[in-house]
Amino acid sequence: MAKARQIVKRRKAVTNIRKITKTMQLIATARFQQAFNRAVASRPYTNKITQLVGELSAATAGTIEHKLMQQNPAAPKDLLLVLTSNRGLCGGYNAGILRKASAHLHAHTDRPTELHVVGKKGNAYFRFIKRVVDRAITTIDDRPRFEQVEPIATEFISRYEAGEFGAIYVCYMRFISTGKQVPEVIKLLPLSQDETSKSAATTTTTVQYDFSPQPEQLLTVLLPQTVKVRLYQSFTDMAVSEQVARMVAMKAATDSAGDMIKNLSRAFNRARQSQITMELLDIVGCAEALK
Repeated sequence: MAKARQIVKRRKAVTNIRKITKTMQLIATARFQQAFNRAVASRPYTNKITQLVGELSAATAGTIEHKLMQQNPAAPKDLLLVLTSNRGLCGGYNAGILRKASAHLHAHTDRPTELHVVGKKGNAYFRFIKRVVDRAITTIDDRPRFEQVEPIATEFISRYEAGEFGAIYVCYMRFISTGKQVPEVIKLLPLSQDETSKSAATTTTTVQYDFSPQPEQLLTVLLPQTVKVRLYQSFTDMAVSEQVARMVAMKAATDSAGDMIKNLSRAFNRARQSQITMELLDIVGCAEALK
């Protein structure tokens, strides 16, 4: 059995760790609320513009062609953007995303894939497995802003229109609710009519549009904007999912530290009682020897 002094030192160390994990849990809770508000605030706009583009595409089907909705079968490669965190201590958050990204890469070995990775954890993982990362992005933290995401989307749009990629995918953690987040791979480009019509398919009324300006001019503005807001929504979902995972992980660590403190306190009491018993036995033994 460990000595009482060693148990006291260990209990003090665990207590300090518990204070740290408790503080990190409170910080993650506050940041979660902020990230949740941003994700919820941007989602109606994303859904509405996606629905509008889907309805316009259906209304002008066969009459309008746009590069962002056309396939690029002659493109030499695809692109995969993986969204991970810069910091750890968030449970299996990054592991789930990286497993999904690896499964996607293994399923698309028939053609080259240019890999872009956001976050230090994702870049460290691909460096560990010796997978070449074509572009590492570590400047976007857990509070992404639209002005940070827009240049990335603009680059993707211009390179896709130039015929460099056959498809552009995004792998991220989709936020469904506080208790459920699912790693997902979405196709950002090309914009298929099925993708843009998902929101419109839930409505029962058919909307008749009078176009001013012409549908070609409308789609020229709306399609790039749809790509940008969908990518930004992926980043906001990533941010809120990360804070949920960190909040849960730090709560579990705090609870585990509390249980460990209780066990160490019991061990200290047993060690202290054994020490007192031995001292009493020594005193009684000495007293008997002096008789």
